[in-house]
Amino acid sequence: MLSYRHAFHAGNHADVLKHFVQVQLHLYMNQKDAAYTYIDTHSGAGVYALDSFQATKTAEFDTGIGPLWNATDVPAPLQEYLDLVKAMNPSGKMRYYPGSPYVAEEVSREQDRLRLFEMHPSEYKILSENFRKLAAHKAEQGERSRGRRVIIEHGDGFNSLKALLPPPSRRALVLIDPPYELKDDYKRVRDALDEALGRFPAGVFAVWYPVLQRMESRQFADRLKRLPAKEWLNVTLTTRTPTPDGTGLHSSGMFILNPPYTLEPMLREVMPYLVRVLGADAGARFTIEKGTQVTGAAAGRLVADTPRAPVGNARRASPLSGKGSLRLPGQSMPRDEEDPRGLAPAPARSGGRDGERNEGRPARGDAPGRSGQDRPARAGTPGRASPRPAGEERARGGGPGPRGRSDGSAPRDAAAGDKFRSGPRTGSARPASPGAPRGPRTRQGGGRG
Repeated sequence: MLSYRHAFHAGNHADVLKHFVQVQLHLYMNQKDAAYTYIDTHSGAGVYALDSFQATKTAEFDTGIGPLWNATDVPAPLQEYLDLVKAMNPSGKMRYYPGSPYVAEEVSREQDRLRLFEMHPSEYKILSENFRKLAAHKAEQGERSRGRRVIIEHGDGFNSLKALLPPPSRRALVLIDPPYELKDDYKRVRDALDEALGRFPAGVFAVWYPVLQRMESRQFADRLKRLPAKEWLNVTLTTRTPTPDGTGLHSSGMFILNPPYTLEPMLREVMPYLVRVLGADAGARFTIEKGTQVTGAAAGRLVADTPRAPVGNARRASPLSGKGSLRLPGQSMPRDEEDPRGLAPAPARSGGRDGERNEGRPARGDAPGRSGQDRPARAGTPGRASPRPAGEERARGGGPGPRGRSDGSAPRDAAAGDKFRSGPRTGSARPASPGAPRGPRTRQGGGRG
């Protein structure tokens, strides 16, 4: 299905987040003299007229570039992006907005190569014509043409990654930005990244995605965290409270694999400003996460400048999720001497990133109130102290306790193979579906450019 046209969404808050991050990635790559290859798997038209029928019909630019156009207190990293947009509007009137190919052309250097892909036939023709006009304009200004340094292809960008990686220069910046009209797009993005990292693990890969109500979107970021990259960085921007029916784009994210070390500090500076300027109501917010591969061992999460514990699969494996939540297969579960059943309320935690839990939820594998420390072990396992006297019956009529088995052995913990849902426990824990980590709740929308 090839019905998506980004002209209806050009310049919205999702474009602001995406293109601001893209500019910073290019500037970081430019710090080394060695050339790099920029690959855009879903390029779109390259340039969009904000006074066109498509753009004015939805006027989504009023949620993004519009409020920023005349702003005077813009943070320096965001100003670099705004300067690029204003440079293509020399009259001072907001008429044109750049797509990701134009951003790459303007910020990259003469020695860098651009590989642009677009499947929509109309968008491909517009993209080719826009770059032809751009080359002619630069020639009139006496600038050297890039020639074959910019190659535009009418084809599937996902499949093209295989032939382009690793690049000759061994440096690459890849932007993946499908329309997400089809549920299969989420899987294709992950599969393409998995193969691309196998071919070229040192590349910088940036993925834009909408935050939707559908399950594929809600699980998307957590699935990307398991890819075999050295590090990842995830940032989302929400501009308003979602509507009751969940329609409209209110939130989007950028997920970067192998991110520059300079990017997170810039996001901490810029994201509060974007929330303040682009936020439409009290539901406006942002999130920043970073971590490492497979287990999602997040180094921290920032939600509207408030530190929070990692979410989804990252909570179980992260030392930030509280004492007792990090256990390896085969480790025993010690119990509290004063409360062997572990039903006493947990002591209050101090604020801050270390030891803070996600909105009061217990960490996976721990019942509410368990500290995970100083508990005498049960009998039945070698090395455990304080065996239960022979013939002693458990509470509740002598049957197995709420956390034990009838044979007196300790229950399997989450790290050893049993997966538990992350909500508060009422009775026995319900096993979750294998391979489906629970991520943050998301809402609806979409876009590409």
